[in-house]
Amino acid sequence: MPYAALPLSGTQLRLSAGPYTASVAGVGATLRELAHEGRPLILGFDADEPAPAAHGQILAPWPNRLAQGRYTFDGADHELPLDEREPAAALHGLVAWQTWTPEAAPHAANEVTLGLDLAARPGYPFALRLTATYRLDPHDGLTARVTVVNRSSRPAPFGLGAHPYLTLGAGIDDCTVQVAAERCLHPDARMLPDGEPRPVDGTPQDLRRPRALRGGVLNHAYTALHRDDAGRAWARLRSPEGGAVDLWADEAFGWLQLYTADHFGRTGLAVEPMTCPPNALSSGHDVIVLAPGEERRATWGIRVP
Repeated sequence: MPYAALPLSGTQLRLSAGPYTASVAGVGATLRELAHEGRPLILGFDADEPAPAAHGQILAPWPNRLAQGRYTFDGADHELPLDEREPAAALHGLVAWQTWTPEAAPHAANEVTLGLDLAARPGYPFALRLTATYRLDPHDGLTARVTVVNRSSRPAPFGLGAHPYLTLGAGIDDCTVQVAAERCLHPDARMLPDGEPRPVDGTPQDLRRPRALRGGVLNHAYTALHRDDAGRAWARLRSPEGGAVDLWADEAFGWLQLYTADHFGRTGLAVEPMTCPPNALSSGHDVIVLAPGEERRATWGIRVP
């Protein structure tokens, strides 16, 4: 058979609806591009490269870092391979570098669903079925929904996140950010929580009103989120030229991790909806325990207001 090269990020699925366009990559069911009237709303990357710095990836069955890759569940100790050596951690789950399969072909012009069977393995001896649906609407922008089902015969610990980097141009230093949240976790030298969530009152991490990003460093997990009448929590990024982009997350997500991308030039602001905080499999904080056959669903989105 003739050889046909596949982009390193996998099969490319392109969506459009009104002023919005998006590209979803099959490796990791990754949101590779999202634009409004041709202007990027997230940091994208080339189809023929692996996602850099977790751009647009789905994070499961845990988000963020797991210290030493170790945790205990239901009386058994587990150890996962390390993605980082210094500090030693298992990073962002197990699904980001796996090939997800479109569930219908051809997909709709504005919607695609991809699925993955996550097999049990040493360190995570649980089997999950995950699906990710991305939908564009001319008025509401992007809606992303992830569904997980425990296919195991035993309960399974689980956490979920997503990793888009919002952008309004060349950098974020001239932008402001607003996240209505009462508390946040602070990172220690290992980029893990240094204790319990602390009130934001009187701190540089208080984002309940728009705050300039210039000079500030964020790598904090926010919780006690304010929500609108639909149960959505919001993060809002604004530029002085009038550019605007919002990310929302439904009630399944109790956390928003914000990161100012300091290690690659502050070109975007990571706003990561998470069902649990960093190191949750180890701490047990907000870990979802899925009964055999149990299904959970979580939804988030990005739009121009």
